[in-house]
Amino acid sequence: MKLLLSFIVLSIHVVLINGQKQLNDSVIPFKKAALLSACIPGGGQVYNSIHTSGRKNAFWKVPLIAAGIGGTTYLLIQNQRLVQSIKTEYNQRQIGGAVNPNWVDYDDLALVSLYDQYARLRDLSILGIGAVYAIQILDAAVEAHFLSFDVSKDLSLLIRPSFINSSALGMTAKITLK
Repeated sequence: MKLLLSFIVLSIHVVLINGQKQLNDSVIPFKKAALLSACIPGGGQVYNSIHTSGRKNAFWKVPLIAAGIGGTTYLLIQNQRLVQSIKTEYNQRQIGGAVNPNWVDYDDLALVSLYDQYARLRDLSILGIGAVYAIQILDAAVEAHFLSFDVSKDLSLLIRPSFINSSALGMTAKITLK
């Protein structure tokens, strides 16, 4: 858990601190998109969509983010309920209490095994929530960078064979950026 928290803090730090300076007002600030996405999942994607002209809209990503966070949260809740139920059943068996009908087919060793399995799945669900959250922050920041990316037809790369001296064959690369 500490490793996940450290990773999330480091990722947010890298996204928010390391960046390029704004050259003019037409450049979308990636820091603001990342910060909005960190505060409200999907907020950076909406911010990028509002500040974009043309076909680069990211509204469609918001339901995917909500589904990812909602699905992993649902799995977390279900696995935690099963862990608590198995733990309660095991403790009841140890003191000689009533047996839950859901777990009557399992002996004590099987309950311990099930407890370990669902505890592991619960922990993976927590990692899943953190991964979806971190990925949507990084997506908002990267998309904000690419909103001002030049994709004009004046960008080209020309590679031709050439002769070096009279006995060696080589390659010449010419990059045109206009």
